[in-house]
Amino acid sequence: MRSIYITIFTIVFMVACGPSTQIVKSWKDPGASFTQGPQNKTLVIAMVKDETSRRVVEDQIIKRMAGQAVASYTLLTPELMKGAEESTLHDILTQGQFTHVLMTRLVDVDEETHYVPGTTTGYYGGWGRYYGYGAGFYTSPGYYETDKNYMVETTVYTVNPDKLVWAGTTKSVNPTKLEDTINEIADAVTTKMREDGFITGTAQQ
Repeated sequence: MRSIYITIFTIVFMVACGPSTQIVKSWKDPGASFTQGPQNKTLVIAMVKDETSRRVVEDQIIKRMAGQAVASYTLLTPELMKGAEESTLHDILTQGQFTHVLMTRLVDVDEETHYVPGTTTGYYGGWGRYYGYGAGFYTSPGYYETDKNYMVETTVYTVNPDKLVWAGTTKSVNPTKLEDTINEIADAVTTKMREDGFITGTAQQ
């Protein structure tokens, strides 16, 4: 019996400590791939209103990309981000000899309510001891809990031709720290890209 309790506790502990961010869907253009190396150069754009957050997001994504990757905040001012013409971005991509563009943005925030069942703890030995330990029984009632889900979409385009080649959406549940959530999103996205066969080659250390 004790071993069963230990097993259940271990499973619950692992679930509780798991990452709060998961990939919920992804798509890859058939035949498309991104080979990590100097032949590819990617402009990373975080479409975030807050400039500090934008820089943090772009920097964290670039850390996980091998080859040449450039943060958009080094080329696009906050003013250009708010109202840049498509032709302006096209000129930057052409002049910078970029081969790919990676964009990430928050697409939705929703709430999800679920029921957490109550629990009962106590002694489950023979009936005699059960009776004697009756006072040691404790019951906690069930309750409803509301989670806030942040849906973030990441897309990758080739510059020439201008074409979507990979897209993925992550769900982050009740994020508390910006940097931790960004790291989880970046890890989830790059892992999924590899699983989809989109990223090839050796990751940069």
